[in-house]
Amino acid sequence: MKPLPNQTNTSKLAIPSNKKGLAAIGKYKYGLLFASPWIIGLLVFYAIPLFSSIYFSFTSYSILQPGEFVGFQNYQELMQDSLFWKSVYNTIYFAVLYVPLSIIFGVALAMMLNMKVKGMAIYRTIFFLPTLVPHVALAVLWMWLLNPGFGLVNGLLNMIGIEGPSWLGSEVWSKPSLIMMSLWGIGQAIVIYLAGLGDIPEDYYDAAEVDGANWFQRTFHITLPLLTPVIFFNLVMGIIGAFQQFTLPYALTQGKGTPANSLTFYVMYLYDNGFKFFKMGYASAMAWILFVIIMALTALVFITSKRWVHYQGK
Repeated sequence: MKPLPNQTNTSKLAIPSNKKGLAAIGKYKYGLLFASPWIIGLLVFYAIPLFSSIYFSFTSYSILQPGEFVGFQNYQELMQDSLFWKSVYNTIYFAVLYVPLSIIFGVALAMMLNMKVKGMAIYRTIFFLPTLVPHVALAVLWMWLLNPGFGLVNGLLNMIGIEGPSWLGSEVWSKPSLIMMSLWGIGQAIVIYLAGLGDIPEDYYDAAEVDGANWFQRTFHITLPLLTPVIFFNLVMGIIGAFQQFTLPYALTQGKGTPANSLTFYVMYLYDNGFKFFKMGYASAMAWILFVIIMALTALVFITSKRWVHYQGK
């Protein structure tokens, strides 16, 4: 029986599913080919170590030996490790003080550097330069500045009749000293804040000025609300960076965390367990606890951002 003229023989036009798959692969093969170095690098250097560390956290793996499966023993030992809790306290102390201060000083300095003043490009360069200094060189510089005997900071304090503390040699002042050093390098955040300030339309300020709004009213009702997306970004990045603090305290104390472990931060203790004591299973457990903490705090910031982050046009 011949098909009617208005009927189509779909059996001849249908493409088998396997040919469709081959056609799709052929369509994207060049893209996959050029992206393959990145994909291979992601799998080899990120994905495989990431999922391997989950398994290692439940073993007694020590790099030199394969280790045995020990279940939650590493996590139980961590809960009883006094130095672990000391590192947690030091890290939280640093994060709670450094992150808000970095936002406050970053926004304030960005607003100052956003003013239309002659030679502003020079001032912006000066504030950004500290971010180019390597952390090891930064540690050496601040060790000299905060030296209790001949340091510049205590020398200036003595000139006005104030006896300076021991700074890095004091258990009380060591963490505030580290916060002060870290605040010296907030130039990258300032650049991001400047970009956010430049994105605010001048029409808003002109309309507010016509309505009689002063500088404080324009700042708190226009600048800061419209800058909240940038503050939100720097808040998330600041939390992640604060909980991963490592290079500066490690260089300051040669990895010892002195005095009295007041500068032993979480990642420093994780590094010691993994690469000094070869307790890689123990270190993997610490790494996953840190991952959960950072993820929880980041999720909390994202959830609360709906209440205080304001986007233009919304």
